[in-house]
Amino acid sequence: MPSDSERSRQSGQTPAPEGESPRSWQPAGLRPQEGATPAEPTRRLRATPAASAAPSRGQASRGPHASDDMDLSTRPIRRVRDDGEPTRVLPGGGRPQDERPRDERPSVGGPLGTDGPASELPAAAPPASKPLPSEPAVPASSPSQSSMASPLAAGPLSADDEPTQPNRPVKLLPQAPAASLPSQTTPSRTTGSQTTPSQTKGTPSQTTPSQTKGAKPPAPPQAPPPGHPAASRPPARKPPKRRANWANVLLTISLVGVGLFMLALVAGVVGYIVLAAQLPPPDELREREPNFASSQIYDRNGMLLHEIIDPTTGKRTYVSIDQISSYLKLATVATEDRNFYVHGGFDPIAIARAVYYAVTEREVVSGASTITQQVARNILLGPEASAERTISRKIKEIILAAEVTRRYSKDDILEIYVNNNNYGNLAYGVDAAARTYFGTNAAQLTLPQASFLAGIPQSPATYDPYGGGRDAALERQKVVLALMVEDGYITVDQAVAAAAEMAAFEFKPIYSDRIPAPHFVVYVTQWVEQTLGADALYKGRGLRIYTTLDPTLQRIAEEEVANGVAALAEANVSNGALVAVEPSSGHILAMVGSRDFYDTDIGGQVNVTLRCRQPGSAIKPLTYLAALEKGWTPATVLWDLPVSYPDYVGGAYEPVNYDGRYRGPVSMRVSLANSLNVTAVKALEFITVDGLLSAAERLGAASLVSPQTECPDYPYETRPDYGLALTLGGGEMKALELTGAYATLANGGVYMAPTPIMWVEERGGKVLIDNRERQGERVVKPDLAYLITHILSDTQARCLVFACPSVLELPDRPVAAKTGTTNDNRDAWTVGYTPDIATGVWVGNNDNSPMGSVAGSSGAGPIWQAFMRRAHESITPHGFPRPAGVVEREVCAITGTEPTSACPDKRVEVFSIDMLPPAPEESWLQEVEIDANSGLLANEFCRTNVVTKMAVVLSRITDPKGREWVQQWAMERGLTMAPETECTESDTPPEVAITSPAPGAELYGWTEIWGTVELPNFDRYDLTYGMGTNPQGWDWISGPHLAPVRGGALGVWQIPDRLTPGTYTLRVTAFNTLGAQFEARQTVLVVGPTPTPTLEPTETPTVTPTLEATETPTPTLTPTPTATGVPETPTETPTATATPTATPEVTPEVAPQP
Repeated sequence: MPSDSERSRQSGQTPAPEGESPRSWQPAGLRPQEGATPAEPTRRLRATPAASAAPSRGQASRGPHASDDMDLSTRPIRRVRDDGEPTRVLPGGGRPQDERPRDERPSVGGPLGTDGPASELPAAAPPASKPLPSEPAVPASSPSQSSMASPLAAGPLSADDEPTQPNRPVKLLPQAPAASLPSQTTPSRTTGSQTTPSQTKGTPSQTTPSQTKGAKPPAPPQAPPPGHPAASRPPARKPPKRRANWANVLLTISLVGVGLFMLALVAGVVGYIVLAAQLPPPDELREREPNFASSQIYDRNGMLLHEIIDPTTGKRTYVSIDQISSYLKLATVATEDRNFYVHGGFDPIAIARAVYYAVTEREVVSGASTITQQVARNILLGPEASAERTISRKIKEIILAAEVTRRYSKDDILEIYVNNNNYGNLAYGVDAAARTYFGTNAAQLTLPQASFLAGIPQSPATYDPYGGGRDAALERQKVVLALMVEDGYITVDQAVAAAAEMAAFEFKPIYSDRIPAPHFVVYVTQWVEQTLGADALYKGRGLRIYTTLDPTLQRIAEEEVANGVAALAEANVSNGALVAVEPSSGHILAMVGSRDFYDTDIGGQVNVTLRCRQPGSAIKPLTYLAALEKGWTPATVLWDLPVSYPDYVGGAYEPVNYDGRYRGPVSMRVSLANSLNVTAVKALEFITVDGLLSAAERLGAASLVSPQTECPDYPYETRPDYGLALTLGGGEMKALELTGAYATLANGGVYMAPTPIMWVEERGGKVLIDNRERQGERVVKPDLAYLITHILSDTQARCLVFACPSVLELPDRPVAAKTGTTNDNRDAWTVGYTPDIATGVWVGNNDNSPMGSVAGSSGAGPIWQAFMRRAHESITPHGFPRPAGVVEREVCAITGTEPTSACPDKRVEVFSIDMLPPAPEESWLQEVEIDANSGLLANEFCRTNVVTKMAVVLSRITDPKGREWVQQWAMERGLTMAPETECTESDTPPEVAITSPAPGAELYGWTEIWGTVELPNFDRYDLTYGMGTNPQGWDWISGPHLAPVRGGALGVWQIPDRLTPGTYTLRVTAFNTLGAQFEARQTVLVVGPTPTPTLEPTETPTVTPTLEATETPTPTLTPTPTATGVPETPTETPTATATPTATPEVTPEVAPQP
């Protein structure tokens, strides 16, 4: 076996001087380039005052004012002892463990000092180390004992220079006596404290006089002389010596404690030795090669879909540590184990944290594994140990890590680690990863490339830039860069530039052959990796992964998506996606993430079924489901009328329907089936945004509820402040989650989380995951789920807007479906289900560019229908089973209640037995009793003149626009507005009467109508007439008259000449301000004109003298109300001379002025 020196030479390192271990040398790959200038980010040591005059090889400047600088990359890191001999320094600033026999080692000296003020001390601290035998202990303030950073603690790197030592200086421990210091100090991120003046060299220690060298103890007291009063007194009684007893107790306790400590120490040492003897020998770390078995992915029929090839047989090239870019080493250490070059194989602080969580959580939830522990676990303990989360496994891992650290240098351990990491896409080891992703080798990796690769091993499938994980990988790279900045390896500007360079990098696919169902295979790989861990998938004994994929349905889905998208090419549609789920089990039967997985022009490798997109109106069933849970029924009436809501910026939100029309009162069934927007917004106003999110969360739509964690492209850290537009698709959802929510409705309200896995077993047959028989979760009442299904499967209800028959129907079985279209036609959806299959289809463009005139029904609908038709060819048709809690009732379509006798449109609706339609008494259209005198609702105070009428009760309509619509609707149909108040005992009865003409009066020509119109809350009255005693229609005479009348003229009726003689009815109709009306009628006889006798011309002069005889009026010709309509003189007097005095009296009555 080669020696340390030989191994160093083989790896390209400078051989160590004789007597020194190569582990004390700086790793060759971390050296800066020759000729680095002070402006370059290379770490330098500050020279001590003594060294300024005569700098030695191990001294270099760390400060900006140092008189002498030395590039640490050209020689090993060493420190000069007082006797002039260089001492070796371990990475992190400590000295290496003395390799001489223990009895030849000197006693422990003081701690390392600091070479600057306290403000220059960084946060990190390596452990204090022992000086070499010839090196005396130096106080902490001595500048000649400046602490030295780890090889990975270099300062910020420039974009062009290789990184050297990381900028992680030491925060030092305070000065203490040499005998009190432990031989080693546990490393910590912020350990130690600043030194004080009393701890510096040359400061005398402060002691008491009794502790001063050479001081005599005080003399005992003298006895009193004879004769002294004190001598004559008897001696005082001495108290019991309690001090001696307490001393014995303390001594006993101390001895027992020391004994117990020694016993525990011996037991620990023995246990360590016994346990270490049972573990694999750490010396075999290099010899133990990974023995992988590839994992296979099968469809539901047992046919092989894809085999994850054994990485050791393919892209894996082992490279030595000096052939690896320093950027990669720095990024790996910063990400995986920041104290790698400091600790002894394990991190006590991380272990303590893991123990704490294990105790509080009652299970191992934090690994606390260092790089060395990962190497020991993966190579010495085997991949099976990765799945074992127990304390015993962790203890074994720690022991092996400690033993590995004793036998191997840190560079050797890091070399093994990066050569055995899985970087995804069959790239095992950093060199293979460099060639796979960037076409270079490990030594030439730049900072952007190295920081990108360093983040992949945590979850290779998740961060696979070729499998839809590019955005996640870029976010992971930002984490790596932030850790490198935190540890001082690079500057913030370098990190920002590296992230920007990688974000603009174009990853070219490396697939050499086509695999079936590629999106599904990638999704399965990610799912297993996240569930069982990457080691189980890539490094274990080999997994047999039996999936839920139906190869026949997958082939149909791929064909229909390709054909459908091709047919929409002229409408600027470039992509489509489809996912099919079995409702009863949640098994994913087919998954097509894009039109062509291998077409990079459309972003084909992005799986759109797992991307967050706006669902449009496809989310409306969730809104109405929440409304049913709050008391609505399918017959609940909504007002499809214009509405306006204030927004948050002083404007208004006014939803409109897709076709721009409004339809007045519509039931919830009609609203959902026809995808009306206005009523959907009113439904969300009823249930609130939180109500919709609660329903969505129960149905598995996590991306809608928490886009900040579920949607990779979501740019904010918190959920958006959703508004009422959420029910129209204002949020974003994954197609898989939306289809899973519909599948829950198809499954009667039992949620089965969509899964691609049937079962997973190890090579030996042990089943790790079994989804063949699943137990779902009841999240919706079965009767409510059925009501939504019944509406979505109603082919007639949707004909108000959609063409019938439509693409949402299947020829031989019922199917429930809903479409969705987003603004500017960026997304088009169709989601629907039978009892056997739930399918969601999306079409659009990955770059979110708008399509042409493509809606959900015309874009995604044909693809959905074609797939569902072919997918059900071998499935026997059967309907949706009706739960026992669903009943049928007759309702009035316009009111949503049980019908009254006045209901114009009745139909049968389905209801939950717990939520039946309202009774007829709650309808706004019904018969009411009205007091004909007061026009108020009749009661015990007004029963003398009660009439029963079919009226509209406006008080039962809460929507203001709805009240206006009903008033207009009632007026067009001659319906009465029911009074809103009842009459009281003190109410004055209304008076409406016609006093002239008298009943049966014969009328012709101009007739004045007299009477009274007085009523409370008077508004107006009208005069009309109709043929017969009970007219079927009325013609207008005059009105509206806006003033009440008592015993006066109400108006004048000019009887048309065309009117056929006969019986007619006059009517006066009065209205009050409450909308009530009152009327009075009078029956009259309309007669034709009376023939007028022909007068001789010679008789004209004889008439003139008779006009003077005005003193003999005829009483019978006095006008009365019954005779006002007919000229009396021509009728009564055949000749002009008969009654010459009647003419002036009759004329004013016969010809009144209009």
